Amino acid sequence: MSFKYLRELPSPEEIRKEYALGEKLDAIKKQRDNEVSDIITGKDDRFLVIIGPCSADNEDSVCDYISRLAPLQEELKDKILIVPRIYTNKPRTNGDGYKGIASQPDPNKAEDIVAGIIAMRKMHIRAMKETGLSAADEMLYPENWGYVEDLLSYVAIGARSVEDQHHRLTVSGFDVASGMKNPTSGDLSVMMNSIYAAQQAHQFTFRGFEVETSGNPLAHAVLRGAVSKHGNSTQNYHYEDLQRVLALYNERDLANPAVIIDSNHSNSNKQYKQQIRIVKEVLHSRKLDTDIHKLVKGVMVESYIEEGCQKISEGIYGKSITDPCLGWEDSKNLIYTIAESC
Repeated sequence: MSFKYLRELPSPEEIRKEYALGEKLDAIKKQRDNEVSDIITGKDDRFLVIIGPCSADNEDSVCDYISRLAPLQEELKDKILIVPRIYTNKPRTNGDGYKGIASQPDPNKAEDIVAGIIAMRKMHIRAMKETGLSAADEMLYPENWGYVEDLLSYVAIGARSVEDQHHRLTVSGFDVASGMKNPTSGDLSVMMNSIYAAQQAHQFTFRGFEVETSGNPLAHAVLRGAVSKHGNSTQNYHYEDLQRVLALYNERDLANPAVIIDSNHSNSNKQYKQQIRIVKEVLHSRKLDTDIHKLVKGVMVESYIEEGCQKISEGIYGKSITDPCLGWEDSKNLIYTIAESC
């Protein structure tokens, strides 16, 4: 009935020093931060494609996957900016199951937080070194920020975290684009409140310190669908939903109105193939209305080498062990479709 303190974790400063990014990769990361920022603020009319596995469970297959994205980014760089998903923490609705490489570096073995933090950093660094693409990750545990703050060009705050004050205040200290998802209830006012909070300056406790933040003007909305009181998935990517979010933005004093559409989760009812249709509908909505075109800055797509998902025990290379994902061929074709529409 109490905490058992197993061991003291190394500090973020110690980990960053031992597993350093290096000057060359740091410059790449900062450049991509600026590119993402320019898209969110409207200075750059390109479209964000945040794409990759539901959870980054294996360094080799994740880096293999991202190496396939890199030539597409180079080919289509005038139209889109690809940000690979390297999601190293996996939220679990009831607490059971694989919680991500940051907690469990080997899904077949026991949890090891220190080894997980190291594995998380090594995978991000390797992916950037081999492809030149800095990544997105979900900030499930705010106090982990120090371990990855020099690596990420995009941060997502999940549907279960967005109502939490600690998450909101921590995002106010981030210097990169941060997507605040609507909660699982679908209440858009909760999401808008989270954006407002993240864009303001705050003073609070963080990692044993009293800290002050300047506010994050790059905090923005992510629509991921919802779950009704009857347990059914409801969607919020349609044209009318986008008009509603635009109206909510116009009612509030928020910087840089922006929306990213999460094409999976409750928007697709986790029917991963539906992501293709959903993205195409979003692209069509942008063509119908100049205000929607300016508002919708990108999409999130769950994608891996092999389509679908598997049990951990199956061990199929490049196939999700959490939510089902699009396979590579469908993903590549979808990226081309997005570029052609932009």
